[in-house]
Amino acid sequence: MLLSTLILQSAAGAAFGKAGAALGAAIAAIAAAIGIGNIGKAALEAGARQPEKADHYRLTAIIIGALVEGACLFAILVCLIGK
Repeated sequence: MLLSTLILQSAAGAAFGKAGAALGAAIAAIAAAIGIGNIGKAALEAGARQPEKADHYRLTAIIIGALVEGACLFAILVCLIGK
């Protein structure tokens, strides 16, 4: 009886761990998507206000977007490995 209880508890703990890791990865991906959307929005608005600097704003947005995406991928890896 004790062995079956231990097996069931460890199986339930593993399932909750995997669900938590998946939830954490999903939250990281959604947060990155929102952040990249805000970066793009701000770059377009800034380019509309000062068209002569639009190339500079576009390059800055691409660099910041890449950094946000890298942080998102790192967070997803931590969630999935740390389960």
